Amino acid sequence: MEPHHAPRRFLLGQTVATREALAKLSADDILQGFKRHSCGDWGELDDEDKKANDRALANDGRLVSAYRSAAGVRFYIITEHDRSYTTVLLPHEY
Repeated sequence: MEPHHAPRRFLLGQTVATREALAKLSADDILQGFKRHSCGDWGELDDEDKKANDRALANDGRLVSAYRSAAGVRFYIITEHDRSYTTVLLPHEY
């Protein structure tokens, strides 16, 4: 059973990842991140940033989540305000 089975709250659009993110993260890390992100599980953000995402979700704003891979690599997932695309990247690439 998958741990993140909540309903999707928004569409991701086209999904892309930076070369470095693809080199450091497994396909499963990225897939699990996409699932969590699209369900509104913002990951390792502080409460203020989580609330900002909730407001952005209601007002068509940009959405940012932060997660850790199974190997402990921190990464971000960002969905643009128009939901046209979602990017996976490492913190120094943000």
